[in-house]
Amino acid sequence: MKTEQRILNLLGLAMRAGKLTAGEQQVLTDIRKGQAKLVFIAADASSNTKKKFLDKCRHYEVPIAIKFTKEELSHAIGKQRTICAVTDEGFSGRFQELLEINGG
Repeated sequence: MKTEQRILNLLGLAMRAGKLTAGEQQVLTDIRKGQAKLVFIAADASSNTKKKFLDKCRHYEVPIAIKFTKEELSHAIGKQRTICAVTDEGFSGRFQELLEINGG
C-alpha cells in the first residue's frame, strides 16, 4: 500500500477514534489550547487559509502537513473539510513517521 493511502486510512481511523478535530474554528481552538499535535491543511486550500494556519502553527510550534487535496482529506475523514488536527500523541507520532517530519 502506498504511503499516501496509509496516511489517509490512518486519518479515518483517528477520526473514528475521536482523536482528530476538523474545521477551521475547532482546529484554531485546539492549536491555541496546545491540544493539536499535528495539523493537516489541504494543498488546494486558499492562500489566506494556508497563511493563517502556517503562522499559527509556527507560533505554537505545531507540525504541519500540506499534502492532500480537500477532496482527499474530506473523503478520508468523512466530512467536507480543508483543515484537520490530530490531537493524540500516538497518532501524531505515526503520521510524522509516515510523512517523515523531523521530531516524529
